[in-house]
Amino acid sequence: MSTIQTFFVASSFSSLISIYANLESGFGMSKVNGKSVLVYELVGMVFIVLLGSALHFTFEVSGRFPLVGVFSAVNECVWEHLKLAFWPALLYMLIEYVPLKKSANNFLFAKTAGACLMIVLIPIVFYSYTAVAGESIFIIDISTFVIAVVIGQLLSLKLVSYKKLSENYNRISIILLVLLVLAFALFTFYPPRLPIFRDSTTGKYGIAG
Repeated sequence: MSTIQTFFVASSFSSLISIYANLESGFGMSKVNGKSVLVYELVGMVFIVLLGSALHFTFEVSGRFPLVGVFSAVNECVWEHLKLAFWPALLYMLIEYVPLKKSANNFLFAKTAGACLMIVLIPIVFYSYTAVAGESIFIIDISTFVIAVVIGQLLSLKLVSYKKLSENYNRISIILLVLLVLAFALFTFYPPRLPIFRDSTTGKYGIAG
């Protein structure tokens, strides 16, 4: 991660500690081993942003190893950058599952909804501001990523503290997660010829680019 990215990520999360007490009282979180669910979600914000930032570089660091490319950004297209939010969010969901599965309502639905919101917000903001600015701006891209992660985690937090919903929501979430995993893996190697999959620097598509 570059110095600018490190500084920006650190400063983006410096305010989390100051808002912790207000959020905890507002959501009325249950406790897991003495810790509120809010703590897990705040840690998740940091985890997703830091790991996602690292995944921007892991494909090149690995010597462009194809398997690493499934989980990393293999080029500079918008789609590949969605992996930086999705895979860390999925991994953190698995980490959280054991401590939170009994205390958090709607766990799979909440985590899936949060991850989906992240990967929807990023391209919406990107295409909106570049339509006006005419070009991508590094600081805005980093800001968008961090803010999308924070909003996604807050949605997840809200849903796990909401009343118990039908189990069908969790079943649908599993199906959606499987489809997203397959899509990110498949489109790494066989991306559709659409603008969201085109490398902004080379004009090529997928891992071959």
